[in-house]
Amino acid sequence: GLNFIDLMVRQGNIDNPPKTPLVPGFECSGIVEALGDSVKGFEIGDRVMAFVNYNAWAEVVCTPVEFVYKIPDDMNFSEAAAFPMNFVTAYMMLFEVANLREGMSVLVHSAGGGVGQAVAQLCSTIPNVTVFGTASSFKHEAIKNSVTHLFDRNADYVQEVKRISADGVDIVLDCLCGENTGKGLSLLKPLGTYILYGSSNMVTGETKSFFSFAKSWWQVEKVNPIKLYEENKVIAGFSLLNLLFKQNRGGLIKGVMDKLINLYNSKKIKPVVDSLWALEEVKEAMQRIHDRGNIGKLILDVEKAPTPLMANDSTETSEAGEEEEDHEGDNENKERMPFIQ
Repeated sequence: GLNFIDLMVRQGNIDNPPKTPLVPGFECSGIVEALGDSVKGFEIGDRVMAFVNYNAWAEVVCTPVEFVYKIPDDMNFSEAAAFPMNFVTAYMMLFEVANLREGMSVLVHSAGGGVGQAVAQLCSTIPNVTVFGTASSFKHEAIKNSVTHLFDRNADYVQEVKRISADGVDIVLDCLCGENTGKGLSLLKPLGTYILYGSSNMVTGETKSFFSFAKSWWQVEKVNPIKLYEENKVIAGFSLLNLLFKQNRGGLIKGVMDKLINLYNSKKIKPVVDSLWALEEVKEAMQRIHDRGNIGKLILDVEKAPTPLMANDSTETSEAGEEEEDHEGDNENKERMPFIQ
């Protein structure tokens, strides 16, 4: 699986990045080839998906058994590689942190991305949940049925939300670097929860420099705890990788994965795979997610041969995906970067 965190690793925008050379990647799917002496519950030949603390983008991967899960019979390897990061992140934020219940409302940024689509699907498993989403305009047609109300990511979403729901929303999920913290908190109802879980603007260059990045986090630091107290609002953060690899909560994640696999088997959720790429095409794949051109998850497939570049192929999109829109009628281009409609 290819995630925004992988782009942050490449750019060095993480705490204590590992020394190079390194193999990136934090999630994968495949077939068990060998077992440690004390491993139980798995056999050679099992189809599995796993979290990995780096090194996932490889032909052979080794990871502790606590991070490995059997793939449901109806799930293919591409879906399995798209499943763990997105759905565990979405589930933990909605149900473990924000306590999503019937009749609540959720605002999610980057609604067309892997986590955004997972959030929308999980919200649909609870009755009468209203989902507000922001996304690039070219994605609206493809994802309009997954959320209740969809806004352009450059629009004044605060006014749009309040026009529909004067009281605001119960949950705000923010992956945009914290620059919208004030807006998100202003939209919260009493007892609402604002969750910061990513820094995608730092990856895409919309936060232009380290200093503006620091300023955006300074805005987060300006949140007044007394005001939170007076307004009965909650602000939280969530990092799945820290929970797994630094805080040793693999057992908790195992319980969440069991619930998610049950939801998948009940046909209530399904990973959205945007496109498959050969390992040699990682540069182009990263450019696509950098440009916010994807709907759902990008997958690196070790068995896929590189696709020859077409004359009209381009990864030079200055804004998220305008170039892709122009090529919607081009079958060859869609084969290279297919959307799951």
